[in-house]
Amino acid sequence: MRDSYIGKRIKGGGYAIKGAFLLIKHEHSIQVQIGVSIIVTIAGFYFDISKIEWIFQIIAMGMVLCAEGINSAIEEIADFVHPDFHSKIGYIKDVAAGAVLFAALTAVIIAGFIYLPYIFPNYEW
Repeated sequence: MRDSYIGKRIKGGGYAIKGAFLLIKHEHSIQVQIGVSIIVTIAGFYFDISKIEWIFQIIAMGMVLCAEGINSAIEEIADFVHPDFHSKIGYIKDVAAGAVLFAALTAVIIAGFIYLPYIFPNYEW
């Protein structure tokens, strides 16, 4: 069964779960984003947001966590390949961090669309 299609998928899933736990345990940025995700989830229950708002919120949270995870992997690879400062490695790391910024800004905009009407209900949106 280990070499079967299903066996390989199960083994791959195990690696993914291990990777997720490693991210949570060792990466400060992921820990911060999980904290933000918990706060926003609590806000979702508090404001009783709609199903479509939940969908957008979950997509936004997942997008940021994925971007942070990929950024962490890129940084680890870059540091492994070239531990000393190198302008190309710096460029690669900066671009990866920029992708996280795009994801985070998008998530903030989505949160604004969801929560501002609940926070300021009398404002004309």
